[in-house]
Formats: sequence, structure tokens, C-alpha cells
Amino acid sequence: MNLIDVIALLIVAGVVGAIGQAIVGTSRAGCLGSIALGFIGALVGMWLGRRLGLPEPFVISVDGTHFPLIWSIIGSALFVAVLRLLTRGRD
Repeated sequence: MNLIDVIALLIVAGVVGAIGQAIVGTSRAGCLGSIALGFIGALVGMWLGRRLGLPEPFVISVDGTHFPLIWSIIGSALFVAVLRLLTRGRD
């Protein structure tokens, strides 16, 4: 995996994390936070989809690395919602 592939994955993860935050209705995390949420959302979403036996309907492949967009968005929205519930009283 070269530098262009890593940058492409970071951009996709950032967009996915930002969409997950928008679905929940929060925008506390900056660019790096959105990237982290995108990667965590991908892990949570892929795990959830595999546990339920659901297919991956829309996958982006970058140099052999598969990034399921739909499950990543759902996973990042779930992760942001859980974080928001845990930190609700701290505002």
C-alpha cells in the first residue's frame, strides 16, 4: 500500500465519520476525529453485518483493502450515538 492509497482511505474514513456524526446530530470531532470515527465505524459496522449475516452492498476497494461504506456509516452513527449517551451530562 503506497501513500496515495493511505490518503484515499483516510479521506473515505473522514467522510464516513462526518456522515455518521451528521446522522446523530453532533459535530464535536474535527477532521482527525472524523477519520477515527470512520475507521471505528467500519470495524463496528463490519462486525455487526457479519454477525447478522447481511451482505456488504457498497464496498470501496483501495489496493486490496475493502472499505464497506454502508456498514461503516451505520457503525459510525451507532458509535457516535453511544458516545453521546455516555457524555451527555458533561456539556
